[in-house]
Amino acid sequence: MSKEVAFVGLGYIGLPTAVVLANSGVDVIGVDVKQENVERINRGEVTIVEPGLEDGLKSALESGKFRATTEMVHANAYIIAVPTPFTDDYNVDMKFIYSVAESLAPKLKGDELIILESTSPPKTTRRMAERILALRPDLIADGEPNPENKPVLYFAHCPERILPGKAMEELITNDRIIGGETEEATRRAKEIYASFCTGELLSTNAVTAEMAKLTENSFRDVNIAFANELSLICDNLGINVWELIELANHHPRVNILQPGPGVGGHCIAVDPWFIVAADPLNSRLIRTAREVNDGKPEWVVGKVAEALSGYQAGAKIATLGLAFKADIDDLRESPALNITKELADRFHEHTILAVEPNVGQLPAEFDGKDNITLTPYSQAIADADIVILLVDHQEFKGVSATQLKGKAIIDTKGLWV
Repeated sequence: MSKEVAFVGLGYIGLPTAVVLANSGVDVIGVDVKQENVERINRGEVTIVEPGLEDGLKSALESGKFRATTEMVHANAYIIAVPTPFTDDYNVDMKFIYSVAESLAPKLKGDELIILESTSPPKTTRRMAERILALRPDLIADGEPNPENKPVLYFAHCPERILPGKAMEELITNDRIIGGETEEATRRAKEIYASFCTGELLSTNAVTAEMAKLTENSFRDVNIAFANELSLICDNLGINVWELIELANHHPRVNILQPGPGVGGHCIAVDPWFIVAADPLNSRLIRTAREVNDGKPEWVVGKVAEALSGYQAGAKIATLGLAFKADIDDLRESPALNITKELADRFHEHTILAVEPNVGQLPAEFDGKDNITLTPYSQAIADADIVILLVDHQEFKGVSATQLKGKAIIDTKGLWV
């Protein structure tokens, strides 16, 4: 087992994983570029909404097994969990991975294991390794011919598979895919994950591990697209789509998912595009599913436009939820956030009452927009002429028919139907 692990990137994946790893007895140093977040973490303050994380962080700090820093350190193993956005042509933007590679390379001495956890297209781990080795020609990757007997580095890809809101549990119980560039890299990576993971550790190579994570999320995206497309068809036919799906799901071999305002989060909304970019010719179904899900927010905005046709300037529109899913504060690739922003842009003569119980202030996307305010949900519902349910947060489930009486309702989650 490696003596010390540096976890690079303390966001929605990195911080919970680093904390669980430290509480399993491993010495962990968390590295992040945001000074404010590092200071808060070292004080025991969580920077994201995740049940159980705050108690876990305090335990890790008190044990002396965990600390955070903005400075890259030397460690026996590195786990990298930084964003992997896509470019205009839907390929991976390597800037964050390369930035880590460039700060990490000078610290290496040889015999270190470098694990990429960030969701990535096939061969991204290899590209990261090539960047590091280009900066350190005195080192060599395991498995390469080594006549000069250079110090060896080991590379692996081990994608995360957790659900925000259940991260602290699923980090431990979920099966993990461990994909090394070589068998020795796989073995070393398995040692690290075995220290806290009770699920099965599934060995493969790095490129297969990368593709596996994309496949999992693309499968889910295609199934959500089917539900979202059904919702469009049912709207045109005057059918209650949630009743229809409930009836259809009584078939023993049918399990249709629920429609919504789109698909968000850094995984499902992004990963299928990486497969499309890798093989555009053969990914027609995956591309179409992405287009259906990406088009759903515009459909919601169209329904709001229809509801506004009976109002003059000054109508109040309550948008319930900004996060990409229920009961978290994660706004990444959120269709709810994008819908709310589009409404503020398109209907500037009306007031947008944005409701998100899991954040304390409007995100930067709304800077300079004077027709939108972050509003408590009870006040927003009371004041609004039009109420749009975008996220099924727990707080919204108790809204009564009396509270909604006389208002135009657009329920994208089927919570009030």
